[in-house]
Amino acid sequence: MSQAPLDTRPLRNALGRFATGVAIVTALDPDGRPIGLTVNAFTAVSLDPAQVLWCLDNNSHNLAAFRHASHHAINILAAGQVDLANRFATWPADRFAGLPWRPGAGGAPLLPDCCASFEVANETALASGDHHIFIGRVERFSETPNLAPLLFHAGQYQQLA
Repeated sequence: MSQAPLDTRPLRNALGRFATGVAIVTALDPDGRPIGLTVNAFTAVSLDPAQVLWCLDNNSHNLAAFRHASHHAINILAAGQVDLANRFATWPADRFAGLPWRPGAGGAPLLPDCCASFEVANETALASGDHHIFIGRVERFSETPNLAPLLFHAGQYQQLA
């Protein structure tokens, strides 16, 4: 039994009613250059073993690099990092130009002043619909508890009241 396709704009609007955090996922490409992009599709999968997942559009120019990277880092943005979120959501741009970062596991870039960072070993990349789902094992993490997170809701950046 076939179902009629959903209108994607109203679906996207309805999905946007779910407030999410904002993260920048980073890795090294096959040539050792840093790559990264802004995501809001990120969640915990398991505590034992420690696993997380995030999603990437199948049309992303970085898809092959993320699929082949040994590790990636998930940098959870703080409320004051809207400019950084926008920088990594813009293409084409050298997102790392002039930006300080330090290498994490597998060389994946860790960004400064984030609420939390997760250093993740790539384990699984599953194609599903118009996205890939990346599931990885958390090897190390850090947090800065006094920083409020940057949120995304109804198509706009938000902050906790």
